[in-house]
Amino acid sequence: VLEENDKDMLVMWHKFIYQESDKKKPSLLTSSMVSIGDDTVNTAMSKTVGLPLAIAVKMLLTGQIRLTGVHIPTLKEIYEPVLDELESYRIRFLEKEGT
Repeated sequence: VLEENDKDMLVMWHKFIYQESDKKKPSLLTSSMVSIGDDTVNTAMSKTVGLPLAIAVKMLLTGQIRLTGVHIPTLKEIYEPVLDELESYRIRFLEKEGT
């Protein structure tokens, strides 16, 4: 339980090693995100869980997403505009390519 003056912090770090068919060596991509809550109500956890869903629902209701049926958010039509809007809430992933 968070105390009155506590803030939470959410840290995500992903490491992807992948092989492109036209390259001999594998490639590396890291993606990271740090979010710090505002207070005990507007926590990093509540923002990173609730805001993406709220943004997607808003986009459905306003016709920005025109898909029908049930979809997981791995479609560019869903995740790109949601990630773009999350940046206005200071929630963004930083990506770095390496070898």
